[in-house]
Amino acid sequence: MREELRKLEKISRMLEPSATRRDAINAAVLGYAHEFLNRLPEANAYNLPGSSPASDWASPISDEPAHIETLLKLLGQHLDRPGINTASGRHLGYIPGGGIYSAALGDYLASVTNRYAGVYFASPGAVQMENMLIKWMAELVGFPADAGGALLSGGSIANLTAIVTARDAAGLKSADIPRSVIYLSAQAHHCIGKALRIAGLAEIIKREVAMDDSYRMKPDALAAAITADRKAGLNPWLITAAAGTTDAGMIDPLADIGDIAENERLWYHIDGAYGAFFALCETGRKLLRGMEKSHSIVMDPHKTLFLPYGLGAVLVKDRQSMMTSHHYFANYMQDTEALPGEISPADVSPELSKHFRGLRMWLPLKLHGLAPFRAALEEKLLLAQYFYEKIQEINGFEVGPQPDLSVVVYRYIPPHGDADAFNRRLVEEIHKDGRVFISTTVLDGHFTLRMAAVVFRTHIDTIDLLLEILREKSRMLANQ
Repeated sequence: MREELRKLEKISRMLEPSATRRDAINAAVLGYAHEFLNRLPEANAYNLPGSSPASDWASPISDEPAHIETLLKLLGQHLDRPGINTASGRHLGYIPGGGIYSAALGDYLASVTNRYAGVYFASPGAVQMENMLIKWMAELVGFPADAGGALLSGGSIANLTAIVTARDAAGLKSADIPRSVIYLSAQAHHCIGKALRIAGLAEIIKREVAMDDSYRMKPDALAAAITADRKAGLNPWLITAAAGTTDAGMIDPLADIGDIAENERLWYHIDGAYGAFFALCETGRKLLRGMEKSHSIVMDPHKTLFLPYGLGAVLVKDRQSMMTSHHYFANYMQDTEALPGEISPADVSPELSKHFRGLRMWLPLKLHGLAPFRAALEEKLLLAQYFYEKIQEINGFEVGPQPDLSVVVYRYIPPHGDADAFNRRLVEEIHKDGRVFISTTVLDGHFTLRMAAVVFRTHIDTIDLLLEILREKSRMLANQ
């Protein structure tokens, strides 16, 4: 047996490269990363995908090792070229973050040290760091210092965590669900409906509250709906507002909605995945007044804190309610139960196995300081206002409401023919061109274009380029 073990050990030790080998691999990977970043300013924001299936290039997994240079070449050709270049400042389509370089270094260190950040007992320092970041975010939105929270994979899981906590805090049982009511607008992110279904609340009554002309929830309509539902013998339970809608980047009247929630004794949840971090800058802080009145809020560092994908956050004002919903016990983890004053992330979220996400957030904040983050957020708000004004100077374009945050909705109205069909062709031409990437949505039944200035690398030259391309492509199509 010892002989067999030595034989297996020799092979398995191939997983532990020598220092010299690590240096060679690191040099190749860093060279690839630097080349990617160096050509990023001129690279397309979008490339049409090829027709080759993954089986043609993602060579089969086998017993034989491959050279790092070969693998990086495959990534460059087939992974990093086709589709949306989400690291590009010319990505103006969805709500990306851009991926600050120093965050990647934090992820590298977290992966090398492989700290388990789910339980305080396993890694006190990792849990303390993440709890400190939760406390900082709580202060930013106006929550008390002892609020609960967790760093999660993104807004979808964060919203699910908040909804489960709200469900349990209200004591909802299965028999209560068909007569209980959640209030939200038609602009609520689709992950809210998905979270309700996953949380066993698919049969709940979803009351869509009327919106104003700028796609913001109307407080008087909300109050009237709650009153009517109570008279009908229903159970109003949860209000969900948006601090930055995905379609149009609008902010619901958070303070007024908070007053209604308090008066009616309803749980008040804010989906601030996109917009909440704008509170870091002066303009955003004024726009987001009222966040502090919520019981729970979601905010995504991988959006408007410009970090790589895979980092969302949920905050709950009453930390105990989070623990009531998510705490667990298992015999094999009995050594971890005694915690000296720190809350383990596993006790306030669905996750047990957990990557040390906090390091990708802590390192950039400490390394760069908050000043450039504040400036970048203020810049994005101004870029949206700039685009909103300039697009109206191009003949044929009309705009939606003046943006609250950094999303602008607009469309071209041709002199003749179907406007929706024209705008579909317009976005197709922009995607073929590839220099910038924009996205679309449907508002009031109309096919609508979106400009989202969120990537930290997006600056005024980028917006000027988009305006130039829109002028060029719309004129070309109008003359056909």
